Amino acid sequence: MDTGIKIFSFNGKMKVLHLSWMAFFITFVVWFNFAPLLGVVQETLGLTAAEIKTLLILNVALTIPARVIIGMLTDRFGPRLTYAVLLAVFSLPCFAFAFAQNFETAALARFLLGGIGAGFVIGIRMVSEWFPANELGTAEGIYGGWGNFGSAAAAMSLPAITLLIGGPEAWRYAVALTGALSLVFSVIWYLNVTDTPKGSTYFKPKKSGAMEVTSKGDLLFLLVMKLPMYGALALLTWKLSPNGVALLSETVTWVAYAGLVLLYLLEAAKTIEINKGLFSADVPEMHRYPFKQVAVLNVLYFATFGSELAVVSMLPLFFAETFNLDMVYAGLLASAYAFMNLASRPGGGWLSDKFGRKKTLIILTAGLALGYGLMAMIDSSWPLFLAVAAAMACSFFVQAGEGAVFATVPLIKRRLTGQIAGMTGAYGNVGAVVYLTALSMVSYQAFFLIIAATALVGLAALFLLEEPKGHMAEVKEDGSVELINVG
Repeated sequence: MDTGIKIFSFNGKMKVLHLSWMAFFITFVVWFNFAPLLGVVQETLGLTAAEIKTLLILNVALTIPARVIIGMLTDRFGPRLTYAVLLAVFSLPCFAFAFAQNFETAALARFLLGGIGAGFVIGIRMVSEWFPANELGTAEGIYGGWGNFGSAAAAMSLPAITLLIGGPEAWRYAVALTGALSLVFSVIWYLNVTDTPKGSTYFKPKKSGAMEVTSKGDLLFLLVMKLPMYGALALLTWKLSPNGVALLSETVTWVAYAGLVLLYLLEAAKTIEINKGLFSADVPEMHRYPFKQVAVLNVLYFATFGSELAVVSMLPLFFAETFNLDMVYAGLLASAYAFMNLASRPGGGWLSDKFGRKKTLIILTAGLALGYGLMAMIDSSWPLFLAVAAAMACSFFVQAGEGAVFATVPLIKRRLTGQIAGMTGAYGNVGAVVYLTALSMVSYQAFFLIIAATALVGLAALFLLEEPKGHMAEVKEDGSVELINVG
């Protein structure tokens, strides 16, 4: 019996875990290969400050819908094929960005590259197939934490690679190298993993195209929970409009808004069609799952991963301005926040396995709210080491909270794990868009307090969460029912 998590093993489920975090790591290297080279890209392509800001916005725009769509594809076709295709396909816009000669090509490539940020949800389903409930939080935490470190690895390695190659065009080869890595690993991944351990069943949704729910009330709840995702895309559109960086004209902006309304109505119609059986018969008790579980986790990931993405973007500038530091030094200090991912996220998953999902989430979310409350108090009178320590302590609660969220996601409904992970992951990006928009309008102190306030909303929502226990039921192709232990 293959029990326990043996970090230095590369056999069985551990081989799958290691290959999963490596795939996720590569997606984040590719997704964040622009920020560390921002200055030299601006110089080579002759971009304005507004155009650079636009590229940063476009880099995250597609990730919100992509996570939902990739979640559906993962449940339908399995993580082995889905991750391989994603890594190969998104190497193409990476190459396009590397050799872009103008702003328009670079903008389109960065927009498309936002889709690679959806890779995260594929591994969540893969890991849940290979690890039992009592090890799942730790395994998902390792997957998320070590994979997430890809953004920090890109920041540390790509400038060095650019310098090593040398010359004004060297950044292009550094970026292209990340695309080549993604392309090569897509083959390694496909040849070395299977969707499930030998003899296990890969459960697929009964219908494709939208998430299944198990009551009429939950159907309405799902339609309401989709609205913030479209709201975030509308916010991004506004940022690109004449009111923001003016990439889009007034007319194009209104066409985009109308398109988002139309897309929501089409998605709502598809969701109702997929779930129309609820209006003629009740779902048997053993096959039900409460959608409120998904909604609570969405809100928590909004506050945890949403704030991480936002804070990583602004922390170097915050330290530089507050303590009058050189930007390079401020960036090094701020990187301590991202470094915490290596241990914090697995730590949050381990705590969930050990002490229970709900209790762990309550403690970590309360710590997150207090942490951001403390960061709101930082000013130039603080000793610098204390400010960095406060940021790192806050970072622990943020990233451990992410680990605890995804220790719970795979325990709701096995055949829908990709879609649930996709929606929850998308909410993290929604949070980042909302927080960064708020940052453009308020002071740093108010920004941190806004995050703390949303964490308190998450804390209140947590009391609606039901601790996963007992078994969840899935139907095999032969009609027999399999009970999967959830703790």
